[in-house]
Parts: sequence; C-alpha cells; structure tokens
Amino acid sequence: MQKHIAEIYFSQLRGKDICDNKGRTVGKVKDIVTLWTGGLPMITGILYSEEPDKLIPADIVQNWDGKQVILAESSEKINITQITHQQLFVGKWLLDNQVIDLKGYKIVRVNDILLSCDEQDGKQRLSIIAADIGIRGLLRRIGLEFLASRLDKKYISWQHITPLEKKTGSLKLKLDKDRFKKLHPVEIADLLEDMDYDSRNVFFKALGSEQAAEAIGKLKENTQVEIVTRMDKKQAAELLEDLHADEAANLLREMPKEKAAELLQLVKKDKTKELKWLLHYKSDTAGSLMTTEFIRLPVTFTAGQAIEHLRRFAQDAEMIYYLYVTDVDEKLLGVFSLRELILADQEITLGALLHSKVITVQVNDSRKKVAEIIHKYGLLAVPVIDAEGFLHGVVTVDDVLDLFMVDRTLKASMSRYLNKRGLRRK
Repeated sequence: MQKHIAEIYFSQLRGKDICDNKGRTVGKVKDIVTLWTGGLPMITGILYSEEPDKLIPADIVQNWDGKQVILAESSEKINITQITHQQLFVGKWLLDNQVIDLKGYKIVRVNDILLSCDEQDGKQRLSIIAADIGIRGLLRRIGLEFLASRLDKKYISWQHITPLEKKTGSLKLKLDKDRFKKLHPVEIADLLEDMDYDSRNVFFKALGSEQAAEAIGKLKENTQVEIVTRMDKKQAAELLEDLHADEAANLLREMPKEKAAELLQLVKKDKTKELKWLLHYKSDTAGSLMTTEFIRLPVTFTAGQAIEHLRRFAQDAEMIYYLYVTDVDEKLLGVFSLRELILADQEITLGALLHSKVITVQVNDSRKKVAEIIHKYGLLAVPVIDAEGFLHGVVTVDDVLDLFMVDRTLKASMSRYLNKRGLRRK
C-alpha cells in the first residue's frame, strides 16, 4: 500500500549528501532523472558525480525526505546505471527554462519543481507533480523564501505544462499533440511570439500542417519570416502550399529574394503560377493584399446551381459571405450575400438576384484607400477590379486589419465590427 510522506522541492534536494545503508557518503545530489512516458513523471535516477551519464538508480533509495538521501544498499552493491534517451535531467532541462502553460495558454519560466515523496514496500518513490512559477520559488533557491511568505504559491500542475527545451520539448510535444489541436490559431501565435528562436522551431514542427498554416498567418511578419527561413526547404514549401495564396505571397515578399525564389521552385506548379501573379503587384497596393480564393459565379447560373457550386468549392474559398457574379469574360456584374442565396427560389437566375451597384477598389489602389473603403461601408470584403472591370480578387477585412495595427481608431472600430458579427476568419 502506498503512503504519502512529504512534498519536496528540487531546490531543497539538490546538494544533499547521498549515504549508503552504512552511513558512508557516496556523493551529492547534482541532478535527478525522470522517465517520460506521458503519465506522472517518476524519478528514476540520481546524478551523483561529475560524470554526466552515471546514475544511482532511484529504486534503491530508502529515504528522500531527510537531511541526507539514504540508500537501502551498501556502496559496494550499488548497480550504477547510465542515462537512456528516454530519461531527462530535471534540473538541466526544466529549471530556469520556459514551459507552455496549457491551461492559461502562455509561456512561463520554471523557478522550482515540486516533487511528491511516497512510500511503498519500505522504499520511497519520488515523482514530479508541479512547476513552481512564482517569485517564492526563485527566493527559495537562495534561502530567502521568508521574504515572500505572504505571497501565494504559484504552481502549474504537471498535466498542464509542456517544456520547450530541445530534448524535453521534442518528446513532450509529441505527447501533447491532441491538446494542441484544441488551441485557436491566435492562441498558438501568441505562444510562438513569446518563445525564443530554438523553442519556436521545436514547437512549430510539432504542429500539424493545417494548424501550422492557420497559426503562421496570425504572427508578426518578422516572426513568420524567421520561422520559415529556418525550416527545412521541403517543409517550408509545403507550408506555402497550405497557406492561402495571399498569405503565402505576403510572406514571400518579406523574405530575401534568393530564398523566396528558391522556395517557389519547390512549390507545386499551379500554386507557383498563382503566387507569381500576386507577387508582381507592388506591396502597397490592393493587388498585393487580395486573395484569389473566393467564390465567383457565372451570371447564367440559377440559385440552385450556385448552391451546388458552393458545396463543391466553398471549402477552398477564403471568403464565402459575399458571392460575386461575372459575365463570360469574367467582368464583375454584381454581388449578393450567402443569406440571400439560401433564401432565394432555386430556379431564379443570378442575374435577377444580384446587386449591380458594387463597392470596388482598383488593383493599384493604395492600402490606405482599401482600408478606408472597407471601414466606410462596413464591408467584410471588397472586390478588386482593373480599369476594364475584370475581377482579379478580393481583399478581406482581416487582412486590412492586420496591416493597419498602428491605426488604433481604425483597429478598434473594425474589431468591434467583427466581434459583433462573429465573422472573423480563423
């Protein structure tokens, strides 16, 4: 039967003498090792000397909770083991390092580690139960915890944290993939922005392709470029293919020209053609902001045919709230909403359903003008045409909002508009 003995902090354990069952000093606790299997991490060994790969097995410890760590065997009978690839040094890989708080979706730093000491069959077992992220943990390590005695202890339970150091991160992130799938792309982006270069690389690789594509679009441009340029070329090309065309084009614009050209050669031909077409527009124009992934419908369609078309192609569209009607030459004739289509008689032609007075922007209109028009008319998207009226693409409101973060008045107004309608794109 298992009996709880005490809770011990790693800072209190490190530096203790290790004695055998005859009271002879074997070494000092320099670090402890845990076996990572996805459940409660059990302590499996003690680093006791300057040799980094030699461990005293934790299963021969008789007493952890004392002035010394007492072993159940004599020093002559200790079977010294070596660390395996599945075992992790607790002090080296966790203490003073960043972890992800999966409950609060933020990056925090570990100031100490809380261990649980339990007794079974006359021996004591040690397991990790929480990370101490509060100021008390930091002061405890230098013997000044009494200065913060009035402050609450701040712990993150082990089930809610993921380490970011390379060795622990690569292992633990695999175990937590199902939990990361539940995070919103904005929450993932916030985590990535708080990480250092190496941690971002480890974390980003652990994401699925779809989730990675959704999250990278929410990052600052310099963070996007930093992540993609550090990626394997094949992985970076696959990411560009998963991104919406306008997002991929914007990312390529910000990258060094040589790197962008190199990646374009690895992208599938149909995507490359689309990206090159978007990239020829200047970066301060509507053409550089627009997406080509929207729904355009021929004027000869009935409402029933339009709905069937949506069923087939809406999944790949970035915006389906507005549906644009064109003639045989792809000149813009009008627009109607998804709501109007759903409520319309199935036999009515789109020519009878559309609104011919359409608010548009020109491909070479400035960013500022696009933002002002969207803001003025309260639009979720605005079509982009050329001087002859040909429909080239659509600029969605979230793309404009991202580009005008410095304009606080415009940002606040658009945010209220989007939140009110619950139509912000994921």
